[in-house]
Amino acid sequence: MQSEIIAPFIAVNRHRLTTDGEGVTTLVAFHGCPLHCQYCLNPQCLQADGVWRRLTPGELYSEVEIDDLYFMATGGGICFGGGEPLLRSDFIKAFAEIMNPEWKLTIETSLNVPLENVKAIVSLVQMWYVDIKDMSSDVYRAYTCKENNQVISNLEWMAANGYADKVIIRLPLIPEYNTDENCRRSRQQLEKMGFTVFDQFNYIVR
Repeated sequence: MQSEIIAPFIAVNRHRLTTDGEGVTTLVAFHGCPLHCQYCLNPQCLQADGVWRRLTPGELYSEVEIDDLYFMATGGGICFGGGEPLLRSDFIKAFAEIMNPEWKLTIETSLNVPLENVKAIVSLVQMWYVDIKDMSSDVYRAYTCKENNQVISNLEWMAANGYADKVIIRLPLIPEYNTDENCRRSRQQLEKMGFTVFDQFNYIVR
């Protein structure tokens, strides 16, 4: 039952434009992440005391339905981020079953999760932002303290099953970790898989 699914969150941010998908979106950020990135933007997602609230799908819906008019008028909806939202695929699926079906669902993910977590919600999602960090296993491991085999195999599955056109690949230049040449090679590898839309940018370290 949906009431039995409870997930921890670090934030719910309303009225976002152009950063999390089309139209007006609400960013729903989960606590918890498999990575330990050196320049993590949301370190509270890994901290035991970083949980803002724990909610069921129904309780979250009650929080966000206030913006239904904005979502409907602009073609927006909910963006699940974090942390890593795909650690909570069961929650996202349960939420999708009760939300307005006209809302768009966007996922911001590292894709470093088991494939079954991706399969559980892939048909429900209109847009994916996949932050691959770098396709080089050495760069990825140094930056995230994790291997990227799972990321690559999940990308290959998505491309092979017709989801590449729903994916925007975030391809960052990470100071002290990768180079322009690393980014070029990563893009070439991803283009060979079938991905065509890229968001290339520089991490700004403060």
